[in-house]
Amino acid sequence: MTAMDFVIRGAEIADGTGAPRYRADVAVREGRIAAVGEGLEGAQKIDAGGLVLAPGFIDMHAHSELAVLADHDHLAKLGQGVTLEVLGQDGLSYAPVNDATAPQMREAIAAWNGRSDVEADWRTVGEYLDRLDRGIPVNAAYLVPHGTVRMLAMGWDDQPPTAAELVAMKAQVAQGMEEGAFGLSAGLSYTPGMYADTAELVELCRVVARYGGYFGPHQRSYGAGAMEGYAEMIEISREAGCALHLAHATLNYDVNAGRAAELLKLIDEALDEGVPVSLDTYPYLPGMTMLAALLPSWSLAGGYGALRERLKDPGTRARIVHELDVTGTDGANGVPADWAKYEIAGVANPELRRYVGMPVAEAAGEQRPAEFFLDLLVRDDFGTGCLMHVGNEENVRAIMRHGVHTGSSDGVLAGDKIHPRAWGSFARYLGHYTRELGLFSVEECVAHLSGRPAAVLGLKDRGLVKEGFAADLVLFDPATVDARSTFAEPRQQAAGIPYVFVNGALAITDGRRTGVLTGRSVRRPRR
Repeated sequence: MTAMDFVIRGAEIADGTGAPRYRADVAVREGRIAAVGEGLEGAQKIDAGGLVLAPGFIDMHAHSELAVLADHDHLAKLGQGVTLEVLGQDGLSYAPVNDATAPQMREAIAAWNGRSDVEADWRTVGEYLDRLDRGIPVNAAYLVPHGTVRMLAMGWDDQPPTAAELVAMKAQVAQGMEEGAFGLSAGLSYTPGMYADTAELVELCRVVARYGGYFGPHQRSYGAGAMEGYAEMIEISREAGCALHLAHATLNYDVNAGRAAELLKLIDEALDEGVPVSLDTYPYLPGMTMLAALLPSWSLAGGYGALRERLKDPGTRARIVHELDVTGTDGANGVPADWAKYEIAGVANPELRRYVGMPVAEAAGEQRPAEFFLDLLVRDDFGTGCLMHVGNEENVRAIMRHGVHTGSSDGVLAGDKIHPRAWGSFARYLGHYTRELGLFSVEECVAHLSGRPAAVLGLKDRGLVKEGFAADLVLFDPATVDARSTFAEPRQQAAGIPYVFVNGALAITDGRRTGVLTGRSVRRPRR
């Protein structure tokens, strides 16, 4: 028998299917699980007594496009057992672009990803994935971002595409799918994606469906109008014949307290009809996004430069303030702004750091909060991030228990005060919601974080502890695994996860980063 690279001895295996754990040895050779059984031998042995061996976790909603290139440790994700991240989320990312839109895109999402000095030497989806293949800390999959495609075809215009522009958008989506993307993301409360109507999205999803991909929308509202927004996404899926994966599926704000059952009923009815629906969530109440996302969509037509000019007009400025404070903007989920719940989480301008950690209401001092908000955006060149304290625990728990649920972090890694979900989501699922609250068994939880997301992606060789599968593996202690990241100190490595393998190489050993860069792009399997 060929010698094994590693043998993991005596682990309790939660194989990713949800089946009961069993004790066995697992042998790893040349990046694959070579054997699962008893008495296996290998060049290196890891005593896993008392630990659970699981497939590496899959973050179905991540914002690490630049981080995986710039941060070779990437402990935010590796430290909590994540071995695959799905990038290109919320309709806004870094490919496909051209020479004109590439710098626009970097500025548009600077509040998520910072103003990294990573050289963006790619233009297409395929070229970005090729860049990942030079070696990254974790594996990465990609979704074609609708807003980025729309910007490439027609700029920031608040209007339907012409026939020619729609053809161009469909061609870009098809090319991205050909080059290995798993589907189409959308950010329908962000510009320019929010300018798209249902018909436009159906046409693009028909392209995705031809390739066996899925539609992963950040839908139009998670506050007032949330249920109507979810119904629209299901109708798009039904009409286009395209699988649907609801991004960070939640129901926020007081208006939606206790309404999770309505959303789950909508999903169950779609599933009963044969509409393929799945979803992901992060296990926290607050959300996080760019502070500029709260603006009404009409004010952002033409981009940030056009908005800057609009804000010089007193009448236009007064209209924006009225919508923010009285009627609720489409960018703020249709709910009048409660400035005490929007916390400044990061700034691009170092001179503004004194505001980090403050609710907008507090930072405004004697100034009207909505006016301060507009001034802050301009002074920070629209690079401000925010925490939104608008979640509902009853809804979070009900949605995460559904049979089509998968785990995610929605982790923003750049900024002064990031959300702890970036470093803690998967450990929090295993520690808080599994061990402490008993919402899942360990085996169930592992399935939510590994086997089930792999099935959504259509991966045939990842997501399970099974002979022949890629050796993306995590060993954790079910008694101590937990998120140590907090809102006060978010960049804290998870506890109780001593070993992580990425493509058969030890990326974390005894809780410490080894430095290997064995992650690669994972591309959609060709049908």
